[in-house]
Amino acid sequence: MKIPGCKLIATLMLCAAAVGRADAQERTLRLVSAFPENGIYVQHLQAWIKQFNAQGKGILQINFLGGPKTMPPFEVGNAVKSGVVDMALNTGAFYTNVLPEADFLKLGEVPIAEQRKNGAFAAINQVWNEKANMQYLARMVENQPFHLYINKKIDKPDLTGMKIRITPVYREFFQALSANVITTPPGEVYTALERGVVDGYGWPIGGIFDLNWHEKTKFRVDPGFYDAEVSLIMNLPAYKKLTPPQRDYLEKQLLALEAKNTFWTRYAEEETARQAKAGIQAISFDPATAKRYRDQAYEIGWAVAAKQSPEIAARFKSLLSKEAAAK
Repeated sequence: MKIPGCKLIATLMLCAAAVGRADAQERTLRLVSAFPENGIYVQHLQAWIKQFNAQGKGILQINFLGGPKTMPPFEVGNAVKSGVVDMALNTGAFYTNVLPEADFLKLGEVPIAEQRKNGAFAAINQVWNEKANMQYLARMVENQPFHLYINKKIDKPDLTGMKIRITPVYREFFQALSANVITTPPGEVYTALERGVVDGYGWPIGGIFDLNWHEKTKFRVDPGFYDAEVSLIMNLPAYKKLTPPQRDYLEKQLLALEAKNTFWTRYAEEETARQAKAGIQAISFDPATAKRYRDQAYEIGWAVAAKQSPEIAARFKSLLSKEAAAK
């Protein structure tokens, strides 16, 4: 059956238009958080999602499904890898079961803006793509150092005889300081402090008020070490399915999110002052001891990373360490 030329052209134009409409259809991405909804991280994220959806009508939307009540934190990484959800707000320490190298990002001393320029961001995505079926989208939290919080005063970095609640983030570091380390879920830390089951814990500068731990905390050890890494990750096939306009819009909004990371520096200052007002005393070592303390944290962190994945650790260290920052 022959179709007249004008009708054929019209048919092709209709087909092209249909494809164009399909390509232009709005898509909704499902996002979960490994952090509680009432915490500062998710509050910050939801403000961004609200703007994202308002400006992305007809292009791309995000459906926030919830936090730990929706999905256990340590299952979020695998849910992103397998495509159960499209996106997640997560920290590398929570999905080392999927990607051990994810925990290396806590050692970064280079701002995310610089990571995008010096090749670190691309190197991260190469590993995330190849080993975890993920796209590393953006780092949402910076300048949130970890600290040791204790209820017994010390005058040097020695935790002999002390029971410290840990996560994998600082296990080896606290062990090197002779601490007896104990792992408990965050929800049990308050009671553990109250009953003397632990003498302290590691945690970023922000967030202890969200958990009411300030009520059972007497001292914070300075300086801080590492940097709490909280980022958005995405299932790689889902990312690749985005149309060029959708991907462009996503990238634009991700950069806008990272541009607001100066918030975290102010937040750290506010939380430090808030802790002092709540009666938490700062323990500061002399300059030489303080430097050794912080340097030891990074030496141990990179040594653990090198043991887990020598080549990737070496590559990341060259791009993320303070030596890289000084270049």
